[in-house]
Amino acid sequence: MKIQELKDKVADIVDKSLSLVIKYTEYKYLPVNYACIFGHTESEYTELNVTASQLGEKIKETYSGPIYKIKHISTKAGELKLLKIRKPDPKKKGNAGYANFTLPDFDKFKEDNLNKPNYKLFHREDYEIIGLYVENSDVWIFFANPPLDEQLGV
Repeated sequence: MKIQELKDKVADIVDKSLSLVIKYTEYKYLPVNYACIFGHTESEYTELNVTASQLGEKIKETYSGPIYKIKHISTKAGELKLLKIRKPDPKKKGNAGYANFTLPDFDKFKEDNLNKPNYKLFHREDYEIIGLYVENSDVWIFFANPPLDEQLGV
Protein backbone atom coordinates (compact mmCIF):
# COMPACT_ATOMS: atom_id res chain seq x y z
CA MET A 1 0.00 0.00 0.00
CA LYS A 2 1.29 3.43 -0.88
CA ILE A 3 1.65 6.04 1.85
CA GLN A 4 -0.88 8.39 0.25
CA GLU A 5 -3.42 5.56 -0.04
CA LEU A 6 -3.12 4.86 3.70
CA LYS A 7 -3.38 8.58 4.51
CA ASP A 8 -6.52 8.86 2.35
CA LYS A 9 -8.17 5.82 3.97
CA VAL A 10 -7.41 7.04 7.49
CA ALA A 11 -8.58 10.59 6.70
CA ASP A 12 -11.82 9.10 5.32
CA ILE A 13 -12.38 7.15 8.57
CA VAL A 14 -11.85 10.31 10.64
CA ASP A 15 -13.99 12.45 8.34
CA LYS A 16 -16.90 9.96 8.40
CA SER A 17 -16.58 9.67 12.17
CA LEU A 18 -16.64 13.45 12.61
CA SER A 19 -19.78 13.65 10.46
CA LEU A 20 -21.46 11.19 12.84
CA VAL A 21 -20.24 13.17 15.88
CA ILE A 22 -21.88 16.27 14.38
CA LYS A 23 -25.09 14.37 13.66
CA TYR A 24 -25.43 12.52 17.00
CA THR A 25 -23.92 14.93 19.56
CA GLU A 26 -24.20 18.60 20.42
CA TYR A 27 -20.74 19.25 18.96
CA LYS A 28 -20.13 20.78 15.55
CA TYR A 29 -16.43 19.98 15.79
CA LEU A 30 -14.14 17.93 18.00
CA PRO A 31 -10.41 17.37 17.51
CA VAL A 32 -9.30 13.88 16.61
CA ASN A 33 -7.03 12.28 19.18
CA TYR A 34 -6.20 9.09 17.34
CA ALA A 35 -7.54 6.82 14.64
CA CYS A 36 -7.53 3.12 13.93
CA ILE A 37 -7.71 1.30 10.61
CA PHE A 38 -8.75 -2.36 10.52
CA GLY A 39 -6.75 -4.99 8.72
CA HIS A 40 -9.22 -7.54 7.37
CA THR A 41 -6.73 -10.24 6.42
CA GLU A 42 -3.27 -11.11 7.70
CA SER A 43 -1.69 -9.86 4.48
CA GLU A 44 -3.59 -6.54 4.63
CA TYR A 45 -2.64 -6.16 8.32
CA THR A 46 1.03 -6.72 7.46
CA GLU A 47 0.85 -4.28 4.55
CA LEU A 48 -0.81 -1.61 6.72
CA ASN A 49 1.93 -2.00 9.32
CA VAL A 50 4.70 -1.73 6.74
CA THR A 51 3.18 1.49 5.41
CA ALA A 52 2.44 2.92 8.87
CA SER A 53 6.07 2.32 9.87
CA GLN A 54 7.08 4.58 6.98
CA LEU A 55 4.92 7.36 8.49
CA GLY A 56 6.38 7.14 11.98
CA GLU A 57 7.50 4.98 14.86
CA LYS A 58 5.70 2.24 16.73
CA ILE A 59 5.23 3.55 20.29
CA LYS A 60 2.98 0.91 21.84
CA GLU A 61 1.98 -2.68 21.21
CA THR A 62 -1.56 -3.62 22.29
CA TYR A 63 -3.38 -6.95 22.22
CA SER A 64 -5.28 -5.80 19.12
CA GLY A 65 -2.41 -4.15 17.25
CA PRO A 66 0.33 -1.53 17.38
CA ILE A 67 0.01 2.23 17.80
CA TYR A 68 2.26 4.52 15.78
CA LYS A 69 3.28 8.12 16.39
CA ILE A 70 3.11 9.39 12.83
CA LYS A 71 3.91 12.39 10.73
CA HIS A 72 0.64 14.24 10.62
CA ILE A 73 -2.30 13.22 8.46
CA SER A 74 -4.65 16.13 7.72
CA THR A 75 -8.32 15.46 8.47
CA LYS A 76 -11.49 17.53 8.92
CA ALA A 77 -10.99 17.01 12.67
CA GLY A 78 -7.42 18.33 12.71
CA GLU A 79 -3.97 16.84 12.38
CA LEU A 80 -3.77 13.15 13.25
CA LYS A 81 -0.62 12.16 15.16
CA LEU A 82 -1.50 8.68 16.47
CA LEU A 83 -2.54 5.72 14.32
CA LYS A 84 -3.43 2.20 15.36
CA ILE A 85 -3.39 -0.74 12.98
CA ARG A 86 -6.00 -3.27 14.14
CA LYS A 87 -5.44 -7.00 13.78
CA PRO A 88 -7.97 -8.93 11.70
CA ASP A 89 -11.11 -9.86 13.62
CA PRO A 90 -13.78 -11.98 11.87
CA LYS A 91 -16.47 -10.26 13.99
CA LYS A 92 -15.54 -6.86 12.53
CA LYS A 93 -15.35 -7.62 8.81
CA GLY A 94 -17.57 -4.69 7.80
CA ASN A 95 -15.67 -2.09 9.80
CA ALA A 96 -13.19 0.29 8.20
CA GLY A 97 -11.95 1.61 11.54
CA TYR A 98 -12.66 4.23 14.15
CA ALA A 99 -11.69 7.67 15.38
CA ASN A 100 -11.22 8.76 18.96
CA PHE A 101 -12.04 12.40 19.70
CA THR A 102 -11.06 14.68 22.57
CA LEU A 103 -13.99 16.09 24.54
CA PRO A 104 -13.85 19.44 26.37
CA ASP A 105 -15.70 17.89 29.36
CA PHE A 106 -15.76 14.08 29.42
CA ASP A 107 -17.76 13.81 32.66
CA LYS A 108 -20.53 16.11 31.43
CA PHE A 109 -20.69 14.27 28.10
CA LYS A 110 -20.90 10.96 29.96
CA GLU A 111 -23.70 12.23 32.19
CA ASP A 112 -25.65 13.70 29.26
CA ASN A 113 -25.34 10.77 26.85
CA LEU A 114 -25.00 7.38 28.51
CA ASN A 115 -28.76 7.07 28.87
CA LYS A 116 -29.19 7.46 25.09
CA PRO A 117 -29.25 4.61 22.59
CA ASN A 118 -26.02 3.82 20.73
CA TYR A 119 -23.73 4.90 23.61
CA LYS A 120 -21.75 2.45 25.71
CA LEU A 121 -19.23 2.96 28.52
CA PHE A 122 -16.10 0.81 28.81
CA HIS A 123 -13.92 0.76 31.92
CA ARG A 124 -10.23 0.04 31.53
CA GLU A 125 -7.55 -0.13 34.19
CA ASP A 126 -6.40 3.48 33.83
CA TYR A 127 -9.11 5.13 31.72
CA GLU A 128 -12.71 5.09 30.51
CA ILE A 129 -14.05 5.07 26.96
CA ILE A 130 -17.45 6.03 25.65
CA GLY A 131 -18.36 4.39 22.35
CA LEU A 132 -20.94 5.77 19.92
CA TYR A 133 -22.23 3.14 17.53
CA VAL A 134 -24.35 4.08 14.54
CA GLU A 135 -26.25 1.33 12.75
CA ASN A 136 -25.13 0.62 9.17
CA SER A 137 -21.96 2.68 9.57
CA ASP A 138 -18.54 1.23 8.76
CA VAL A 139 -16.84 3.49 11.32
CA TRP A 140 -17.03 3.73 15.07
CA ILE A 141 -16.57 6.74 17.33
CA PHE A 142 -14.88 6.78 20.73
CA PHE A 143 -14.14 9.32 23.44
CA ALA A 144 -11.48 8.41 26.04
CA ASN A 145 -10.69 9.91 29.41
CA PRO A 146 -7.86 10.65 29.58
CA PRO A 147 -7.27 10.86 25.82
CA LEU A 148 -4.65 8.52 24.37
CA ASP A 149 -2.15 11.29 23.60
CA GLU A 150 -2.15 12.16 27.32
CA GLN A 151 -1.91 8.51 28.33
CA LEU A 152 1.13 8.05 26.08
CA GLY A 153 2.70 11.46 26.76
CA VAL A 154 2.57 12.47 23.11
